Amino acid sequence: MEPGIAVRRAAAWTAGALLAVVSVVVGCRALDVDGPTPVPQLLAFLPWLLPPAGLALLMAAFTRRPVLLAWALVALAVTGWFVRPYGPEPGPPRGPVVARLDVLTANVGFGRATPDLIDAVRRERPDLVFVQECDRVCSAALASGLPRRDYPYRRIVEGDLAAGSAILSVHPLSGTAGIPGALAMPGAEAPIGGRTVGLQLAHPLPPVPGGLGAWRAGLDRVRAWASGNRGTPAILAGDFNAGQDHAAFRRVLDAGGLHDSARLGGAFRTPSWPAAAPRPLGTQIDHVLVSDDFGVRGARFLDLRGTDHRALLVALDLHKG
Repeated sequence: MEPGIAVRRAAAWTAGALLAVVSVVVGCRALDVDGPTPVPQLLAFLPWLLPPAGLALLMAAFTRRPVLLAWALVALAVTGWFVRPYGPEPGPPRGPVVARLDVLTANVGFGRATPDLIDAVRRERPDLVFVQECDRVCSAALASGLPRRDYPYRRIVEGDLAAGSAILSVHPLSGTAGIPGALAMPGAEAPIGGRTVGLQLAHPLPPVPGGLGAWRAGLDRVRAWASGNRGTPAILAGDFNAGQDHAAFRRVLDAGGLHDSARLGGAFRTPSWPAAAPRPLGTQIDHVLVSDDFGVRGARFLDLRGTDHRALLVALDLHKG
């Protein structure tokens, strides 16, 4: 066999292997399903399928095989199509602005990032703070480090390691049932600007191998909350362990008529996990979702030491409706 033929054959096999992986993952995205392991894990990093798809295209061109070249072109085009933002643009504001508020959500990594979170809250002065993986030490630190005069209203569910969660507010809170789950997901209602706003923390279990059923069930309960609060002012914030390329997350957006504030605030696809990955590597799984009652003035991610997540801070306008 001539060396050139052998090289082209090896390139063809390599391109085919790359395209097979890309096609399975992007195919699940196109079919609006999350599929079995490892598809949900790979869907979280869907934009990073563009380099292997592009490499496969170059190899296909080198091999001069029309079918392989066509396959590579389709795979690259479809992957690029799904990298775009998901969801409709919000409608025009419904009435004048009745309140401006900043919302911060942070997964503090078993409580380890609590000192940095407290510093960030003191610096940024958000009106609402959603905290995930707030262990008992974290709860105590929030009580001592953020006095009641600053955040007089709180919904805290204590737990060990990742189980605890908290909502801190400058606005009065009335407790709601929240969302049941292995990780605490408390909820509340707050009177803001003459309107009653539903507040819900989200923290379903992650899509680890062997745990996809629990992950889907958790996101389905989050979807049920979103559906039940559709048409009312709502903020749904936290570590969703999912992003726009997961069908289960898109169903949350669609069920509640919600918008991802990071997308509207200029931080689309900014990675929030893993925090240690060099930018722009990573994926965005920490979100603040808002109803049509809100406009988004800005969104930015903050680095906190001690956690593998980046915190998200968004500036919102609440309209009269």
